Amino acid sequence: MDALKLISDASLKENVPVVEIGDTVKVHVKIQEGEKSRIQIFEGTVIAKKHGGISETFTVRRVAHGCGIERVFPLHSPAVDKVELVRHGKVRRAKLYYLRDRVGKAAKLKEKLS
Repeated sequence: MDALKLISDASLKENVPVVEIGDTVKVHVKIQEGEKSRIQIFEGTVIAKKHGGISETFTVRRVAHGCGIERVFPLHSPAVDKVELVRHGKVRRAKLYYLRDRVGKAAKLKEKLS
């Protein structure tokens, strides 16, 4: 068990972004199309974080053309180029799954000051 922990600690990224629940983030993802590679930006609200260590993931939700889109990103994946913080949200829950049922302004979060 200690050997697995050593391997996972060695393969962690050095500069891991600090992503909290309720934050609005821009996730820069590397997309491989044939031989070409490009970066796609996915902007939305972080509604969940799961696991920890090497297998930590976070779920980002956005609404595009009236349809809700959720995407799960591994925090330590080489496909995730960088994560930009747009704004902090004021929340009192660890999981924001209730935002799935809300539409328009009801799905907005207040901004955390300081």
